[in-house]
Amino acid sequence: MAGSYMSMGEAHRRIMEYLNRFSDSVSTQDGKAFSRLFSISFDSPHLLSLADALNTFQDANRLIRQSDEYAQYADILVPIFRTLQSYRLRNLVESYQAFEKAANAFIQEFRNWDSAWALEALYVIAYEIRVLAERADRELASNGKTPEKLKGAGSLLMKVFSVLAGKGPKRVGALYVTCQLFKTYFKLGTVHLCRSVIRSIETARIFDFEEFPVRDKVTYMYYTGRLEVYNENFLAADHKLSYALARCDPRKDANIRMILKYLIPVKLSIGILPSTQLLQKYNLNEYGNIVLALRRGDLQLLRYALQEHEDRFLRSGVYLVLEKLELQVYQRLLKKIYIIQKQKDPAKAHQIKLEVIVKALKWLEMDTDLDEVECIVSILIYKNLVKGYFAHKSKVVDVLG
Repeated sequence: MAGSYMSMGEAHRRIMEYLNRFSDSVSTQDGKAFSRLFSISFDSPHLLSLADALNTFQDANRLIRQSDEYAQYADILVPIFRTLQSYRLRNLVESYQAFEKAANAFIQEFRNWDSAWALEALYVIAYEIRVLAERADRELASNGKTPEKLKGAGSLLMKVFSVLAGKGPKRVGALYVTCQLFKTYFKLGTVHLCRSVIRSIETARIFDFEEFPVRDKVTYMYYTGRLEVYNENFLAADHKLSYALARCDPRKDANIRMILKYLIPVKLSIGILPSTQLLQKYNLNEYGNIVLALRRGDLQLLRYALQEHEDRFLRSGVYLVLEKLELQVYQRLLKKIYIIQKQKDPAKAHQIKLEVIVKALKWLEMDTDLDEVECIVSILIYKNLVKGYFAHKSKVVDVLG
């Protein structure tokens, strides 16, 4: 625990243990052991006890600089120690600033290493850059200051990306860093910055997308799918989000839920309705009444469902997609009228009078008139949601099959 007594001897031992682990990991090129030395935000007992040791033994920098073995990595080790000390004392802005220095030095060192042995450590550093920046920004905001660290983290992650985006074995790490960039840009609300990174991934011939780790491919497709939702490219969004869903670890319910939160509105917009069981299994009940409204052709229910969960839909950025489902509700209403008419008089089923549509809408408690319905039907025909033509004089929609 922070504040509990630690002798100088014990503090010295813990610091030396960390330095030896660092040195051994580099000399044996043990990527996994090396990566654990940078997991600041995971609150690992080992690093927390090191932080306590550093706050007890104030002269750790001398230990680094007086040994040739450690001194060559002083530009990484000194700021990492400062990061840990500040993090333990909950000075999150100071912790991020120190980590930024360590990350810059690490990137420089990583660039000089021929092989990709330290890739896992670079992943941890890319992750920590983003997470520590987010926490630092929360601290700044709570003190009435401008949150600015995450923006700086974005620039630093671009630096990491540029180190990985060349040829050779290191390039396999580019997608993980891209995903950290996406998370950063989405959080900052600067999603337009994703474009240049996407171009680098999708146009560079050195990349074969299927070479990347599955975890990174799923995250990449999830974020690029969300971007396609924003741009209303629903077929592209459907492809990308379906790819992410098909390859997502089936045990990770939370991740599946995140993908479905965007895939369901996309599927709805192209006329595919999810099952009630799927909505219940992943606790996506906010879509229940929307699906029911589409099944029934009930505009009133759709509007009620949108209003009821408006905040949630606006936060996730799918409100506008769902709002556009109104045309599909009209389409399904027309289909229902057509089916009913076919049962009564098959010969005249294809001729739907506008006044019949007005009556159906009034029955659904939607106050409307002939002119409004005429306008809606014209849009449905124009958008190819209804195949047929409109006879203005007789106020009849002639539906083709």
